[in-house]
Amino acid sequence: MDKSLIKRLIASIKCGACGQRYEVDNIDVLGHEEDLWFLEVFCPTCRTQCLVVMVIKEGRAPRVITDLTEAELDKFRNVSMASADEVLDMHNFLKNFDGDFSRLFSQKKA
Repeated sequence: MDKSLIKRLIASIKCGACGQRYEVDNIDVLGHEEDLWFLEVFCPTCRTQCLVVMVIKEGRAPRVITDLTEAELDKFRNVSMASADEVLDMHNFLKNFDGDFSRLFSQKKA
């Protein structure tokens, strides 16, 4: 595993003391033993220093936990992802939606 990737992973999380994101320049990889990684992390905002121990397992696909049946998984496996516009449309709809599903589903399409 590349050390720069490990640093970027840690830089994506927030300091437990002040809530600010860590900076890549303030993360030092101390070493690793197989899947166990040791890092020293410093937060320049609150000046907290800590030791981070991570377990990173390479080359293994994560196990999928789902309540979908095999048929449902097959049905949705090749469906394209929602576009940014579709997500924004749904956001706008839900922002103004009053929760009345009976009225929503009884509306006739124009």
